[in-house]
Amino acid sequence: MWLLRSRGCWEAAAELLGTGPADAVERAELLIEAAFFTGDGWEEAETALRAAESVARSNHERAEAACARGFLAYGATLLKVHDRLDEAQAALGRASALLPPDDPSRPLLDFRRGLIAHLLLEDVTAARTAYRRAHAGAEQQQDAHLLSYTWRHLASIAQEDGNTAGARHGYAESLRLREETGFAIGIAPALATLAEVSPAAEAVQLRAQAQRLVRAFAGTPVWLTFD
Repeated sequence: MWLLRSRGCWEAAAELLGTGPADAVERAELLIEAAFFTGDGWEEAETALRAAESVARSNHERAEAACARGFLAYGATLLKVHDRLDEAQAALGRASALLPPDDPSRPLLDFRRGLIAHLLLEDVTAARTAYRRAHAGAEQQQDAHLLSYTWRHLASIAQEDGNTAGARHGYAESLRLREETGFAIGIAPALATLAEVSPAAEAVQLRAQAQRLVRAFAGTPVWLTFD
């Protein structure tokens, strides 16, 4: 299933899942990620998420569904599909209330709260704290996929602070992890952000590689553009 997901075949990956609560949440997460990368399929993701919410029974299952809802609402707001900021904040707050501090889902929740603070609320202090908590949790769990995201967004804050060396290190780590895990659909964005803090000649090569990958994946992700 990871092979399909990593190459942008989210619907095919979702079809391999079963019918239990955990599978229902994972199906919703796949379709939310698909909508985020392609800019399409929001209604399908919403339908899958409602199905996951309907079968959740334990606090952990309800929390995971709420975390997914927060991410769906965040993505729709960020990509200007619908303004669902209040829904995103409420859903992640609900997930946090349901999860114990040491729950394995906590690092992903922290990361998503960081995204909202950083990219929707422009609260860099809160975002940095949330990203760092998520990063530490991902390191403890050896979650390379989540680490590729926490490195990327911590690097983004470093770039905003004018810390080019720190940004370059973080973006390079994100790219390394995506290459090592085979997250092919996520390599082009990693190349493009690394290009932003690289010397001119290297930046040209990195952007060219990113453009080739976006073309190979039929224009995905849709939000990655090249001037």
